[in-house]
Amino acid sequence: MDDPVTAALEELHGRLAVLRDGEVAAYIPQLALADPDAFGLALCSMAGHRYQAGEADLPFTIQSVSKPFVYALAVGDLGPQEMLRRVGAEPSGDSFNAVSLEPGTGRPANPMVNAGAIATTALVRAESPAERFGRILRVLSAFAGRELDVDEDVYASEARTGDRNRALAYLMRSAGSLDGDPDEAVDVYFRQCAVRVTAADLAVMAATLAGGGRNPVSGEQVVAEPDAVRTLAIMATCGMYDGAGQWLLDVGLPAKSGVAGGLIACSPGRFGVAVYSPPLNQAGNPVRGVAALTEMSARFGLHLMHKSGVHAATVTGAQRIERGGRSIAVVSAQGTLEFTEMEAVLRAVREVTPPVPGWVLLDLTAVTGVVAGQATALAAVLADLAARGHHVAVAAQQTFLAVARDRPVPWRRFTTRDQALAWCELGEPGEPGELGEPGELGEPGEPGVP
Repeated sequence: MDDPVTAALEELHGRLAVLRDGEVAAYIPQLALADPDAFGLALCSMAGHRYQAGEADLPFTIQSVSKPFVYALAVGDLGPQEMLRRVGAEPSGDSFNAVSLEPGTGRPANPMVNAGAIATTALVRAESPAERFGRILRVLSAFAGRELDVDEDVYASEARTGDRNRALAYLMRSAGSLDGDPDEAVDVYFRQCAVRVTAADLAVMAATLAGGGRNPVSGEQVVAEPDAVRTLAIMATCGMYDGAGQWLLDVGLPAKSGVAGGLIACSPGRFGVAVYSPPLNQAGNPVRGVAALTEMSARFGLHLMHKSGVHAATVTGAQRIERGGRSIAVVSAQGTLEFTEMEAVLRAVREVTPPVPGWVLLDLTAVTGVVAGQATALAAVLADLAARGHHVAVAAQQTFLAVARDRPVPWRRFTTRDQALAWCELGEPGEPGELGEPGELGEPGEPGVP
């Protein structure tokens, strides 16, 4: 019996395969040879589990679906501010191959239209065009979790018919927004677009972006999380060209399409999904892909603006107990602490902490994760309690609190609640906890520290 995810994909595939709207891209002659009936769906979860239906293993060229991944590479090379100075981030409202350059600067509107993608590709650091493409191919392969290659026939077809892209490159060169040889820049871009993938590959690639740049299958951190987040934002506003606004209204997920029939969408922190179906609508997006993702978003509540479902209570206990003549404030929490959950924890800590210096125990043994900003906020609150004379104990299986190594840790950390409670009841204020030596809680960004 199929699992529910595969069953859902197969049901969508069977029902939408009959759609006959759209046309296969023909402006690149080799793409016109694609089978219009080819249709594959694939999904990859944050746990690295993979699901598919239809022709999800059929190879095709990545085309414009390469743009977000190369953008993530380039922004890691240049940094976000320099990248923004060179390539904009505003939706153009134009088609993928439009002349979308900023008046006065010649800066492309965004990295998802062809002009911006060519400029972005040219910004990938390298000593030569061959080295630049080598880096691009390696990062695309790392996103996919396997070694990818180039469809030389499609590359040759694009090179023969790519005069408009060459014109864009020369126009940007004349405007000062493209450095180097325009022909070399466009040639690398043609090769990038001709990299061969499957829908199953694209699902893993999308999941890697959705997971903060970490490939859920290979475990490799392909790009830094801030670069993945920035890429998802660009995809959400610009990834579907002049259909981006309607897409965000109807589907509400960061996405990117390609003229060979590929389409990816990212559900941040949940999964990546991909579709292959060559017939395109007027905006250049796969007809069956748009229909499939629209249904999936509505059916499973995936829209970014959708209110999240009901969760278990974060704070599982908040009380002040008397032990050995001491007043001990105890707050217990569970699950993942994001903004809303952390607000509840901090409110509980404030409510039960005694007004005069006493003992505070924060039980995080059932907490599975703390997002970076909230880890810093919680550490600051505990440090403030210690500065006001409270003796603070933290029970946690992992290091969740973000502090710098060159600062003393003003609380004691234990691996169990019982150990922490025993210290609060019997320990001396100056005694070190079992794991509470200064600096042991690490720095933000280290393994185990959000």
